[in-house]
Amino acid sequence: MRGCFITFEGIEGAGKTSNLAWAAELLRASQIEVLITREPGGTPCAEAIRDLLLVEREETIAPVTELLLIFAARAQHIHQVIEPALAAGKWVLCDRFTDATYAYQGGGRGLPEAQITTLEQLVQGTLRPDRTLLFDLPVEQGLLRAGRRGALDRFEREQADFFERIRQTYLQRQQAEPARFRLIEAGVGLDQVRERVQVLIHEAIAEHGAATAANKGSAL
Repeated sequence: MRGCFITFEGIEGAGKTSNLAWAAELLRASQIEVLITREPGGTPCAEAIRDLLLVEREETIAPVTELLLIFAARAQHIHQVIEPALAAGKWVLCDRFTDATYAYQGGGRGLPEAQITTLEQLVQGTLRPDRTLLFDLPVEQGLLRAGRRGALDRFEREQADFFERIRQTYLQRQQAEPARFRLIEAGVGLDQVRERVQVLIHEAIAEHGAATAANKGSAL
C-alpha cells in the first residue's frame, strides 16, 4: 500500500512549518506512520546544498545556478527519502517542494516556467504531491513574522516585491490545480488555522482510504 505525499507551501512567515508538525500529530493519532522532511534538504547531501543556497556569500549566485542546485538536492531527496518512504506505505509531509521552485525561481527570480518544467520531468518523472496545503497571507504580515524568528537567510533578505511575485505565483498555481491544492488563510489566529488543517488532514485520510480500497477491489 503506497503512502500519501502531502506538501506544505507558502511565503516566509506563513506558518507552514509549525502546521506541518501539527498535521503529523493528527496523522499519528490516526495510527498512520509519518515521515517529516523538507526542501531543499532531507538528506546529508541535500542539506549541504541547502547551506549553499541559504547562506549569504560575497559571490552572487546566478538564478539558473540556484535552480540547478535546488533540483540537484531534490533528485537526491526523492531517491533517498521520499520514494522509499512512500513505497513502504508511509505518509510523507514535506516542507516545500516543486511548487516553491515555480514560485521562488519562476515568479520571484523570473526564470522561464519551461526551464522548471523540463527539470521537473527529468528529476521527478511521474512523482507529484497527492495534496498541497498552501498557507496564504499578505506579504507584509509574513515578513514581519519572519523577522521575529531571528537572523534572516539569503532569501528572507529579498525585497517585498520579490515575495509579492512569489505569492501571486502560488495563488495562480492553486487556481490552476484546485483538485490538488487546498488554500489556508494563514493571517488569522493559530486556532483557526489549526482547525482548517485538521479538517483537511481528515479529508486526506478519508480520500486515501477510499482510493486504497478501490485499488484493492480492482486487483481482486
